[in-house]
Amino acid sequence: MNRSLLVFFGSSLLVACGSSAAPEPPKAPQEKSETPADPSTDPAPAEKAAAASPKIPTECVDKDGSCTVGKDFTKRLCESTYPNVALVLFAKGTPWQRDYLTRKTQAWNAEGGASVAGFVEFDEEVLVLDTRAQPKGGMVVSGAGGVQALRWDGSCVTLQSEEVTTNRPPKPKHPRLEWRWFDDAMKEALRKDSDVDAAYLAQRKECKGVSSGDVSKKCVDMDNRLVDAIVQHVESGGELATPEKIP
Repeated sequence: MNRSLLVFFGSSLLVACGSSAAPEPPKAPQEKSETPADPSTDPAPAEKAAAASPKIPTECVDKDGSCTVGKDFTKRLCESTYPNVALVLFAKGTPWQRDYLTRKTQAWNAEGGASVAGFVEFDEEVLVLDTRAQPKGGMVVSGAGGVQALRWDGSCVTLQSEEVTTNRPPKPKHPRLEWRWFDDAMKEALRKDSDVDAAYLAQRKECKGVSSGDVSKKCVDMDNRLVDAIVQHVESGGELATPEKIP
């Protein structure tokens, strides 16, 4: 091959290589434009949680002329026993109607929820949660009238109209309050009252190690003294803690 042909082929190869353009680098994906949330319309997580958390009612829901906590809260409350919530509802200054037993009657919950076995005593104080009207048509149905009430021990009880009165007796009665059922924070708040603390220490000393079916008369007396001290503390506006569990 002569020199002129080699020059020709070499030039052709250079032209061919030069005409092959390098590939362009891939384009970066475009970021989506997002409009930042307006903090004035987007509550903080803590505020959202607080708004969604259950609260104990503080205002009346009028029902047949009675100041009640409302049907929805009553239903949730009466599904179980809430002794800590009971203290808050019975506290001084709360608007709920108090009723008093006109006779000793069996404790039962017509709503199907929890109840403490035994009797509601004559002159016992209860708090009206909701009223239960008899069905229209003239037929009287057992358990359909009266009130759904809360006892001081946090249990619900269904009472007929004739079993309660708004007339307060000279000394209302109260059921036994189980100290161990109270939250730690509630116990601490109650024991800041010197009368409650003294009654608690005396009850613990006298009733330590005895079962509910085998207690001395002095233990029963100390139980009653502790109940009276707690009731007095609550009714006089003493300090209470926020219950850990609210229905």
